[in-house]
Formats: sequence, C-alpha cells, structure tokens
Amino acid sequence: MLAPQLAEIGVILLMFGVGMHFSLSDLLSVRALALPGAIAQIVVATALGMGVARLWGWSWGGGFVFGLALSVASTVVLLRSLEARGTVGSREGRIAVGWLLVEDLVMVLILVLLPELAGPLGGEAAGAGPSARPGPLWMALALTAGKIAIFVVLMLAVGTRVFPWLLARVERTGSRELFTLAVVSLALGVAFGSAKLFGVSFALGAFFAGVVINESELGHRAAADSQPLQDAFAALFFVAVGMLFDPAILLRQPLRVLAVLVIIVVGKSLAALGIVLALGNPRATALTIAAALAQIGEFSFILAGLGVSLRLLPVEGSSLILAGALLSIAINPLLFRVVSRLQPARAG
Repeated sequence: MLAPQLAEIGVILLMFGVGMHFSLSDLLSVRALALPGAIAQIVVATALGMGVARLWGWSWGGGFVFGLALSVASTVVLLRSLEARGTVGSREGRIAVGWLLVEDLVMVLILVLLPELAGPLGGEAAGAGPSARPGPLWMALALTAGKIAIFVVLMLAVGTRVFPWLLARVERTGSRELFTLAVVSLALGVAFGSAKLFGVSFALGAFFAGVVINESELGHRAAADSQPLQDAFAALFFVAVGMLFDPAILLRQPLRVLAVLVIIVVGKSLAALGIVLALGNPRATALTIAAALAQIGEFSFILAGLGVSLRLLPVEGSSLILAGALLSIAINPLLFRVVSRLQPARAG
C-alpha cells in the first residue's frame, strides 16, 4: 500500500514546517512545564489503560502497551488544531508542542526498550526476533539516550552552519523550484538519517531540521515554499488511518470502544488540566493543553503494531486503539470550540 508511505512523508513535512515556527529559546522557555507535565500525564493515562485492560482479562504486558498507546497524542492533529486557531506561536501553542515533543521522545525510548521487556511482560522474548539486541536493559537504554544526544549535538553544532549555507547557495541560483526541492530534500534527508543512524523517529528528526533552518535568514521563505506540499501530504495521514480502521469493532465491542474514548477524551484531559494547574499556570492555559491532548495518533498506531507483533497486545487491542483514535480526532475540534468560548467568559 502506497498511502501509509505518503502519509509518513506528510508527517515529516508537517513536523519540518512546525520546527520552522520555533526557535531554540521558544522550546527551552516551556521546558519547566512541558517536561514534568508530559511525563506525569503519560503515567496517569497508562495507568488508566492498564486498569481497564486488566478488567477485560488482558495480561499486564498487554495492558501496559495499551495504556501507553492511549497516553500519547497526535502531533499532526494538534498542529492542525493550533493552525486553525492561529495559536501555533502563542504561549499555549509552544507549551502544547513542547509537551508532545517530550511524549515523542519517551515513545522513542519505549519502542527501543519494549522488545527487551517483552519476555518479562509475558510476550515473545526479544531473543526470538531478528531485531533483538544483546546485552542488559540498561545498556539498551543508555545506547538509545546516547544516540539521541549525539543527534541533537550534531544538529546544533553542524546543522546550524551547514543547512543555512546550503540554502543560501541554492537561493543564489534564482530558481524557486530548485529552492523548494532543496528544502524538501533537507527535511526528508534529515528525517531518514536520524531514524536510520540515531534511532530517532522521522517526525522528531524533521522537527529539529526545521528548528535549525529557522535560525537562518531564509527560514521564512523555506516555510512558505514548503507549505503546499505539507498540506497535500499531511492529508494522506488521515486517509491512511481510515484505511486501517475496522468499523465492525463498533458493533462487536461498543462498550469497550466507549471506555477507550472516555480515557482519551476525559481521562487524559482531566489529568493534563490538573497537572498544568498544579504547576501554577493560568486556567486558560490548562484548558487549552487539556483540549490539545484529548486525542491519539501516529505513535499509538506504531506502539499497537509492535505490541501485537511481540504477542503482548491482543489484535482486538489494536482495533480499539484505531477506533479511539478516529473518534477522538473527530471530537477534538469540538473541544477546542468549547475552550475558546470558555476563555473569553473567564477573561471578562
């Protein structure tokens, strides 16, 4: 199927475009809230998912994967919602994007460690698969963290000098098409290289590439020229999700689908709301973050697929996650409308 691959390109280009709206100072300015908030919210949502899965008779390992899949929001959906409201560059927008970046980094670590944990969790032991890595668990974690650190250092030390220089040389040719091609090539190249060489997800690699280019004088032009391609390919993300969905799950397990939806829309939102308020932030900020996180997406599908392949998550769990993703994505714009109506009333 070609649609998933095209959707992956759409996610890469979208994250690249988002990165070009952020500077390093923007990201560092929200770390005090995004870092502890994201980790706490992941723990709460994972616990809720595990609790429900255990009630259904699933194993602890299946519940763990299921809860993790429900804990991570979709960057694509969030950015579309923020762009529609014109709040990508606002403080709430920066916090929400920073929050999801932390979630993505946590999920990258989980995807590396899950095969190692499959045996103890009751699934297929890591040694049984071709992708198994020898050595203790702490070594796998240290190796992954080291790769991510090296990637970030290279992007900041080398990318900030090489990428602007390359774009400036291309820009001198006077060809708009060649400049757009160079921008897209950088986004795809960094995303692919980060995944293959450093174990970082395509989306995170593209985001950091965008952040680096944003520091150059040609950042605004690069963002404008790549926007049409971002819109075209990002739409395929939703098409690919729809093609994977089994609508029969709504008839076979309506109560379980409802439980999944409640965890995503209500449980995660209330957890995020409480965390943001507990960290001393305004109620308007808490409401925006809560609405932004009330959905799941791309990392949830990846986790579900890995969980099924490791014989941790039942196939039914993957169908429930897909159903919860589609329903929460459909509901998410309504939550933002409610938040936008509440905020002026509170401000007045």
